[in-house]
Amino acid sequence: METLSALLPIIQLAITPVILISGMGALMITLTNRMARIVDRARVVAEAMPGAEAADRSHLDDQLQIMWGRALMMRRAVTSAGLSMLVSCLMVVVIFGVAKFGLPLGSIVLGLFVISILLLTASLVDFLRDIFVSLHALKLQVERARDRPVTTAPWPPAAGR
Repeated sequence: METLSALLPIIQLAITPVILISGMGALMITLTNRMARIVDRARVVAEAMPGAEAADRSHLDDQLQIMWGRALMMRRAVTSAGLSMLVSCLMVVVIFGVAKFGLPLGSIVLGLFVISILLLTASLVDFLRDIFVSLHALKLQVERARDRPVTTAPWPPAAGR
């Protein structure tokens, strides 16, 4: 049985990937929340399609196409982040194997770290792309709203009028 002082350097080696995993967990929460909002909004728009007028139907169809593309981007981002976390976990296991058993696996640790960071980068790229696409969709919505004359107030009339 090893003493605690002998295990401390091993634990210190594993801290960096564990911090990386923690940060990716926070990113994963953001990504999955964003994905859920896209899915919920797509369901609302899809439900509105059958009863919509032709002009509205075309607009709703465009919105659904945009949301489908965004959903695919977010799926890639979530998958990349999840794989990055998995690779980081494997890296912790290999670090313990190297430190405990003296296995010559330093290049594997380095390779796992590089793979983890590349997957994290891919996830962030898709996340940023989704932000740009969502802002483009918002711009289309705003432009459509500006071109359409308002026939009724968007709020209920005040009582007594």
